[in-house]
Amino acid sequence: MHYLMFYELADDYLERRGTYRAEHLKLAWEAEARGEIVLAGALADPVDGAVLLFSGDSPAVAEAFANADPYVRAGLVKRWHVRAWTTVVGEEAATPVR
Repeated sequence: MHYLMFYELADDYLERRGTYRAEHLKLAWEAEARGEIVLAGALADPVDGAVLLFSGDSPAVAEAFANADPYVRAGLVKRWHVRAWTTVVGEEAATPVR
């Protein structure tokens, strides 16, 4: 199953992220190496959110990531939420339908 996690970023996110970016990216790449994160990144123009795509049996992996994320802990993320995403088309689709 796939899960999308949406981050709503603080207004001063770009100014403050430098302090936490290396730790955040390390956490994200470790999750990717375990097969938990499929893709992740900030939204552009404006940079006011981010979307992270997780793969797993439940939203627990995404929730654990957010709880450990230095961006969340430092308040760079104002709010976050996870939604189940039923993927049906594409090589990585969890429930392919043809």
